Amino acid sequence: MKFEDIGVTEAGITDERAWQAVLERDRSFDGRFVTGVLSTGIYCRPSCSARHPRRENVRFFAQVGEAERSGLRACLRCHPNDVSRDEEAVAHALRILDADEVSPRLSELAEAVGYSATHFQRVFKRSVGLSPSEYLRVRRVERAGDAMSGGASVTEAIYEAGFGASSRFYQASEGRLGMTPSAWRNGGRGVTIHWAVVQTSLGRMLVAATGKGVCRLSFDEGGEELAGRFPHAQLVEGGSEFESLLEKVVAAVEQPGQSRAIPLDVQGTAFQEAVWRELQRIPAGETRSYAQIAAAVGKPGAVRAAGSANGANKVAVLIPCHRVIRADGSIGGYAYGEAIKRELLKRERG
Repeated sequence: MKFEDIGVTEAGITDERAWQAVLERDRSFDGRFVTGVLSTGIYCRPSCSARHPRRENVRFFAQVGEAERSGLRACLRCHPNDVSRDEEAVAHALRILDADEVSPRLSELAEAVGYSATHFQRVFKRSVGLSPSEYLRVRRVERAGDAMSGGASVTEAIYEAGFGASSRFYQASEGRLGMTPSAWRNGGRGVTIHWAVVQTSLGRMLVAATGKGVCRLSFDEGGEELAGRFPHAQLVEGGSEFESLLEKVVAAVEQPGQSRAIPLDVQGTAFQEAVWRELQRIPAGETRSYAQIAAAVGKPGAVRAAGSANGANKVAVLIPCHRVIRADGSIGGYAYGEAIKRELLKRERG
């Protein structure tokens, strides 16, 4: 089986999904596309730590060469044109797996990217945190959700997504969809999110919460970014019940380590959620390396994937991803800048 190089849209990564990955600084999308910022003339990795551009100034490119032929230059912060052979192979494999019409076997996938099957299985899982077959099952669940959002019946969506039986869909989707299939059928609508932007000693902070708990905590974001993350939700600024929760969140940021009683409403892959639980187990004042986190969740070879899960955290401070540093003791990256990370660690150490 031979595969052609697949562009962003053809690979199943819509502009909306690409923008979501940029907003989340999701490292698992690095190498799969680059973000062109037309107002500055540069292109970046999806995980770039620079401040997010305005959506209307962004164009997505499947390949670095396409961005450069459009007159853009590489970002000097995230170096999107510096991609290793393994990164290129994984990115190519993900484009293949994201194409709706193909479900390749591991041997076919490895051959397409020029690796042996055994070696590529290790490379892929180390990067993504899932094996190719596990990733494909997750994508099928997501496709079923998309089909339900578009109005397809549950049964139609399940079979169109490639599941031979409804029981296989429910088994694969357990703990992943975050809502029932019938809710997906309604497009995820009906969720109300209260939000506010407040000034803290660390800068402007966005806090958003559903009735279940905090679903977003970030710095230097506002209502526009929130709407991009939750396009089908009803967004309500403020609210009397929300004010009490907001006070607790602000207190947790001003005195990090005091956030255990704050409810959360966050969802990710099984691997991401395992990493987030482990982050919450790190005592205030202590740090861990990415390798230690990977080992703690039972995936010692998935160090890079642990870093990606760390970067995909949706609620800064409350899930303390700032407590993860590099193995050599250096501070490492942080979505909201090194200065905030250092200050959080300083406060926790007293």
